[in-house]
Amino acid sequence: MDMGRERLTLGLLLRLGILLTAVCVCVHVYLETSWRGAPAALTLGHPTQPSRTKQVSAADAGQEQDRSVKRRISYVRTLKKEARKRDEDPASPCCLPRRPHRKTPRWHIDLEPWASESRSLEDEAKRFLNYITTPQVSCASLGGEEAAQQGTKGAWAACLDHKYSLTHRIHSKHCRVYSFGLGVDDRSLEYSLARAGCEVHCFDPSLKQPHLQQDDMWLHRLSVDWRDPNPAIVAQRQYANTKKLATILNDFGHRQVDVLKADMESAEWKILENLVLEGVLDSVGQLLLEVHLHWAGFEVGGDDPSVVRYWFSLLKELEHANFRLFHVHSDPAKPRLFLHKNVLNASSAYTLSWVNTEWKP
Repeated sequence: MDMGRERLTLGLLLRLGILLTAVCVCVHVYLETSWRGAPAALTLGHPTQPSRTKQVSAADAGQEQDRSVKRRISYVRTLKKEARKRDEDPASPCCLPRRPHRKTPRWHIDLEPWASESRSLEDEAKRFLNYITTPQVSCASLGGEEAAQQGTKGAWAACLDHKYSLTHRIHSKHCRVYSFGLGVDDRSLEYSLARAGCEVHCFDPSLKQPHLQQDDMWLHRLSVDWRDPNPAIVAQRQYANTKKLATILNDFGHRQVDVLKADMESAEWKILENLVLEGVLDSVGQLLLEVHLHWAGFEVGGDDPSVVRYWFSLLKELEHANFRLFHVHSDPAKPRLFLHKNVLNASSAYTLSWVNTEWKP
């Protein structure tokens, strides 16, 4: 009898324990599920209805996303407005003015058509000589009186016509002159421009000092070339005697040159080609150049008609870049040689001066 009661008590206790365990598990599962599903905690003892909070939260999230999109659109529109404002007013205090971009470098010049179907030297020479001896615009010039005192009347001249920029640049003290030569003796034009108030830089690789200030002019042991020197050669010499004009402008921190004068003893054709191909002519107001015609020039190849066609094409490139010939000089003391021949009684050297009619520094 006692054994039966004891077994009954144990069975009840076991069933009660199992029931309590099941109840605890159910309560735990319910609480766990309710905690994960609740979007917000209790605030100041007031419960928040889960379903209502969930709907409000979704609405708030949508409104916040709309506001974020609107902010991004407004930001982009503001940037566009500021960009347009800078384009219309480059001197705006918000930023530095943009530097003008040079044209993309080209690989070769555009050759002009042949002067005639025969492609003869005489036809090419006739077209070329007629082109370089016919001024395209008239200009009041500077340099004649000083050059006359040196016995080289009219050799070099700068255009002082008021419709171009040089006169205004001189008056505003912003005029800059580059003069390239190899042991040049005639610097009368440079002295005249220096006295007028221009900043004059004379480049001569034969100088003993790298830089020297003399007679209101700067002298530099440097010259212009159609290519920069090999870095290995520069390392051995510790300095470079020749550089491209674009490199010189960059090294000196100059953006424009009002007058560029060059007497490069037959290197002028390749140097001029480099100026055309690299778009450096946009930085030049006037170009004064002595051209030598007694031979083709450094690194200029081809037969005689092709050489003259190449010369003519280079000068036409100047015209395409808005340069107009205003001054021509031929020294009667020079021999009458044109590619080692006497062709149309042409001189072996001519001094030519162009003005950039669209130049606005």
